[in-house]
Amino acid sequence: MDTAAAMLDEMPVAEVSLNELSRRVGLAKSNVLRYFESREAVLLELLDIFLERWLAELAEELAAGIEADAAPEVRAGRLAEILSRSLASRVVLCDLFGAQGGVLEHNVSVEAVKRHKRSSLKRLADMTGLVRRHVPELGDGAQLFCLMSLVSAGALSAYVPPPPSLLAAYAEEPALGVLHLDLRDALRTSFTSTLLGILPRA
Repeated sequence: MDTAAAMLDEMPVAEVSLNELSRRVGLAKSNVLRYFESREAVLLELLDIFLERWLAELAEELAAGIEADAAPEVRAGRLAEILSRSLASRVVLCDLFGAQGGVLEHNVSVEAVKRHKRSSLKRLADMTGLVRRHVPELGDGAQLFCLMSLVSAGALSAYVPPPPSLLAAYAEEPALGVLHLDLRDALRTSFTSTLLGILPRA
């Protein structure tokens, strides 16, 4: 698991292969498959580990950054700011979120998916509890907000950093630069819009 995590610091999820992982840990691929049924199973477990660590750090960030007696709109704004900053600084976690539905949950057994989903539900409940602690006005909408926040982080992270060809295109035609996404800014806008949309109905 440590080796796979180190590989994700060097390359995107799409480039992590079981052959390279086996080579780096000094085992035959068949031996690695005795412990993990596929590359995707390894990455799903890493996603859970990274998510658990992030939520522990997020709890501290929210406690330090949101004043309990502030108005709901102010607390919601701070929540959006802290969430966007925290997720944007965790590129690997966002990359794993982005690959989860389309890649990582394929090529794994039913039992592996069930284990992953049980764990995901627990992490989602933990995150929902954190969000409701600081913005209780969200009510039942807090869980959906948390789920969509993680999905958004995965989807938006696919656009950053832009490939060299895209950067060159922006340099040659500056007008195209309006299409350039900054992950933190995009997440903050998305989170703020969602939160402020939920609050009046809470």
